[in-house]
Amino acid sequence: MADVYILGIDMTRFGRYPDRTFAQLGGEAALMALDDCGLGARDVQIMYCGTVFGAYEMTGQAIMREIGQTGIPVTNIVNACASGASAFREAWLAVKSGVYNVALAVGVEKTPRGMLGGGAETGIPLEGLFGSASMPAVFAESGTEHAAKYGTTFAQFAKVSVKNHHHSTMNPKSFYQMETPLEQVMGAEMIAYPNTKLMCSVNVDGAAAAVLVSERKARELGLSRAIRVRASALQSDPWNPSNPMMPDVNTVTRLAAKSAYEQAGIGPEDVSLVELHDCFATAELLHYENLGLCGEGQAGEFIDAGETTLGGKVPVNVSGGLLSKGHPLGATGIANMYEVSLHLRGEAGARQVEGAKIGLTHVVGLGTASAVHVLEKA
Repeated sequence: MADVYILGIDMTRFGRYPDRTFAQLGGEAALMALDDCGLGARDVQIMYCGTVFGAYEMTGQAIMREIGQTGIPVTNIVNACASGASAFREAWLAVKSGVYNVALAVGVEKTPRGMLGGGAETGIPLEGLFGSASMPAVFAESGTEHAAKYGTTFAQFAKVSVKNHHHSTMNPKSFYQMETPLEQVMGAEMIAYPNTKLMCSVNVDGAAAAVLVSERKARELGLSRAIRVRASALQSDPWNPSNPMMPDVNTVTRLAAKSAYEQAGIGPEDVSLVELHDCFATAELLHYENLGLCGEGQAGEFIDAGETTLGGKVPVNVSGGLLSKGHPLGATGIANMYEVSLHLRGEAGARQVEGAKIGLTHVVGLGTASAVHVLEKA
C-alpha cells in the first residue's frame, strides 16, 4: 500500500477557555491545519474527532458545522488520553486503505479542573481498599516501584519537570512558560510521593488537527513540507492478574513501540526526537525504558546525563510536554505530532532539534490504550 502523508497540521495554544465550546476550539484547529496546506473544508472526504469530555456532544459533526457542513462521514472516538491519536490513526487507515485521498483528524478537549480518576460510581467502592485508581496515585506507585527496583531518586524524577518547563519557555503555544529550578520542583506541594504539584500535568483546554493525504494527492499538491507517516501502532493491555488493583502503565507502551519500530523498519537509535506521555514526571522516566531510548533501569542516569534535554542524544518533550505545555486529553496525541512535524520541517524556532529526520510520538490512555507513531520528513 502507498504511503500516507501529513500535509497540514496545527494546534491552538493550550489554556483555559471557559467561554468557548468544543466545536469552536476544534473548528479553529481544523481551519489552521487546512490553511497550513492550502486546502478547504470542501476538500476533506472523511473526518475523525477524538475527545473524552465532549463524547456525548457529537463533537465531530459540531466542528464540521463550524468550518463547513459538507455531509462527509464523521466518526467520534473516545479512547481516554489516546483519543486524539486514535482519531489520527483512523484517518490514517482510511487513506491507507485507498478509499479516501483526504482525511481530517481533530483532537479537542475542555478538561475539568481538579484530580482525574478515582473510584467506581457503582457497586462496592474499592478506592482506598486496594490502592487507588486516582491518576496521581497510579503514577506515584509506578515510580516508587521503579525506585525500589533500580534506585531511582526523587531528584531524578524531579529533573523531568525542570527539563520540560525549561523547554516550554521556547514554545509560544505552551500553557506555562516559566523556569522551575530543581529546588522549586522538589519543594512544591506533595501530591503523591514522589510527584509534587509541579511534577503533575496541567489540566487545560485546547485542540489540534491534522490533514492526512494519499501519496498521489501529496505529489499533486507538493511534498516540500509533507511529513510521511512511517508507522501507526495502537495496542491495548493484555491480561495481567494484578490489573484490577494495580494498572500496568508499562506493558501496553512496550507493545505499541515494538509494533511501530517493526512497521517503520527502524530502531530507537534512529529517532531524532520524542514527544511522549509525561502525564506525571515518574511516567516520563518509565517511558524512556518502555520506548527503548535507554536500557532497563538506566532512566535515572539517562536524565542525569542530559541525554533527553534539547541538544542531548534524543531530546524528549521539547514542546514542554504535558507537564508544562498542558494536557487537554483528547487533543494531546495530535498536538504531539504537531510538535514533531515542526522539527522535521525545520520550523520549530528557538527549540529546533537540529538535523531532525525521524520523530516518535507516544500517548497512553489508561483503561488501556497506547498509540505510537513514527513520522519522517518526506
